[in-house]
Amino acid sequence: MTALHIGVAMSGGVDSTMAASLLQAQGYRVHGFFMLLPLANLEAQRLRVQEVADRLSIPLATVDLRQAFTERVIGSFVEQYRQGLTPNPCIHCNNTIKFELLAHAMLHAGMERIATGHYARVHADGGRCWIARAADPRKDQSYFLARLSAEQVCRVTFPLSEWTKAQVFERAAGLGFRFGGEESQDVCFLTETLPAFLAQQGVRERVGPVVDRDGRQIGEHRGVWHYTIGQRRGLGLPDATPWYVVELDGPNNRVVVGKHEDLFADRCCLHSLRWTHESPPLPWRGLVQLRSRHTPALAELRQAGPETWELIFDSRQRAITPGQFAVFYEDDRVLGSAIIGIPESECR
Repeated sequence: MTALHIGVAMSGGVDSTMAASLLQAQGYRVHGFFMLLPLANLEAQRLRVQEVADRLSIPLATVDLRQAFTERVIGSFVEQYRQGLTPNPCIHCNNTIKFELLAHAMLHAGMERIATGHYARVHADGGRCWIARAADPRKDQSYFLARLSAEQVCRVTFPLSEWTKAQVFERAAGLGFRFGGEESQDVCFLTETLPAFLAQQGVRERVGPVVDRDGRQIGEHRGVWHYTIGQRRGLGLPDATPWYVVELDGPNNRVVVGKHEDLFADRCCLHSLRWTHESPPLPWRGLVQLRSRHTPALAELRQAGPETWELIFDSRQRAITPGQFAVFYEDDRVLGSAIIGIPESECR
């Protein structure tokens, strides 16, 4: 039987390198694919990937996705910050760039399967596929893959699904590769501070009030994008107890601050709900993860309006952040996800 052709998304890092190496060892015909993205260190990264491909003796193709990435990922990232939201560009990139455009290029080149160095599993049951958590809970990246469609999930392979990071580094060293202990940057296109990057993208400072929960102005800001929900440092608001950012009111250009207890809420509003397969009966009850390092919490999902849903937690959660994703789990399986909205305006 002829070995399957598998395309591996390669970045030059230890994870994608060892993913390709493991597939080789399993007898697959491995082809590397490198995304050309609008990154400052693109040429150095390309040379590194070519060096890895040469050492593994696998063919390497480059796919120019710079324009699409600029429009779909960077453009969305900037616009959401303008609105006072806190986006997650990695989830958006996985859904629209890596597992859509890059995957399409791989399939067009004759690949029968697609692989990446993500730490996640594919759970298959009765011909249907779901993203599931990896064996190593400290490295699990299922949250970042939550927006993939069932079709996208069913054609992907994650060679590192059962591996720990330590085991991956150990294998790399055994094969003569030398990687540092660095991790991938959360936002690959940020090489400076967020305000500096946004300024380069044409986002200009916009002075506005810092107000408390009662609407009383107690300070001034230079743009809501300078802040994140839960932020304490850098506010310059002296008081007997610290102030925290509890809301970013983009439409009215206000930063709302409160005390530590004001960071906690037992509910939030969602939009852009997407299930991997058919929608379960509502209300749905299960585990929900609100950001990549959030401990999943029990909650109930209810319909709130034609295109909005309300999520009600059993216990109050800290710093629920509009623009981030709520990911729904059944045990270790990702069932679906939605985008966290602004409670006062989204759930009516």
